[in-house]
Amino acid sequence: MSVDRLFDVKNAFYLGNYQQCINEAQKFSAKNDEERLWRDVYMYRSYIAQGKASIPLSEISDKTSLAHKALRRFANFQNPQQRHRVAQEVQAEVTEGKLANDETAIILAATILNQSGNPEDALRALFKSTSLESSAAKVQTLLKMDRVDLAVKALKKMMEVDEDATLTQLALAWVNMSLGKDKLKDAFYIYQEMMDKYGQTPMLLVGQSSALILQEKYEEAEKLLQEAQLRDANNPESLINLVVISDYLGKDAEVFFLYILPSHPR
Repeated sequence: MSVDRLFDVKNAFYLGNYQQCINEAQKFSAKNDEERLWRDVYMYRSYIAQGKASIPLSEISDKTSLAHKALRRFANFQNPQQRHRVAQEVQAEVTEGKLANDETAIILAATILNQSGNPEDALRALFKSTSLESSAAKVQTLLKMDRVDLAVKALKKMMEVDEDATLTQLALAWVNMSLGKDKLKDAFYIYQEMMDKYGQTPMLLVGQSSALILQEKYEEAEKLLQEAQLRDANNPESLINLVVISDYLGKDAEVFFLYILPSHPR
């Protein structure tokens, strides 16, 4: 099996370590156009994930590859004034069968539709691709639709392709949390193994905290979320989970403002 020279770039992105992804991409020396394209894809997706959509918009021409056009559109989607228009445009392409047959275009179209509360069309888009990332997105989308049974089937296909891949292990953790009960401990340890191997990231910390919250281990979950906050104060998932935990622990409503609005006057 050939070595994926972009492994460090991709893996950092999958783990939610966006700055590390950008750093790896910037020092990566592409040997051909395909490597250059995929380097750009993950680097610009990381900028967007950091809330820096202006960077791809300023650096990517609108007269370029399908993948780069998809990145520009996803960057525009971050603008509240353009969000509805972009979502409608993507939905129309999917329902009319006009979505570009490009891996990045498919993944980002599904992301836009999922974030717009339209998992059904997101799933339709994803069936155009068989990559491991699109398969992971299928699992995530099916879980949004409360189709755990189908998510389990999609996960099994991923495991047949590459059981140890980061995306497969993440998908396994998502499914385990949806299955609940004893599987919650399995999900916790999957996140722990990833942190032991690759280091802590806000995404992994939030995932592990979610497994603890579902086990009603609120104090332990709170510590993980506070660590996630130290790494990324604007991470929305950690903020939401902290508010949920504060409610469960019966903390004063003032605590909510400390998490959501650090500068809130007291």
